[in-house]
Amino acid sequence: MVLVTVDHFIESKAPQLAYYVRAFWEGRIPYAEVDLYFWDVMEEWAQIPTSSHEPASPKERVFWHLLHQLHFWDAKKLLDDPYLHSELQVCVDFLEGAKEFPLDCVGVRP
Repeated sequence: MVLVTVDHFIESKAPQLAYYVRAFWEGRIPYAEVDLYFWDVMEEWAQIPTSSHEPASPKERVFWHLLHQLHFWDAKKLLDDPYLHSELQVCVDFLEGAKEFPLDCVGVRP
């Protein structure tokens, strides 16, 4: 049995999340696929041993913030709201390696 750490989980899931967001925005996948991804991540996360004393990295905070936003807002809002799109774009860029940390991200572990 291989023990997956929180850091490994986030490092493997962050590029996937960025891909799903971009694919949805570009019309390559429907919102239903994004929603399925959300539930898959939550199911996998439930199997990761975590400690509430273990601090979340900036990447992890952005990951959870973005994932939550995708699940909270409906597809129309995610596509049509320019302010929300701009906020989420900064998150996607950060997960893809941009150096600018989105200061308004308040993502926390589920």
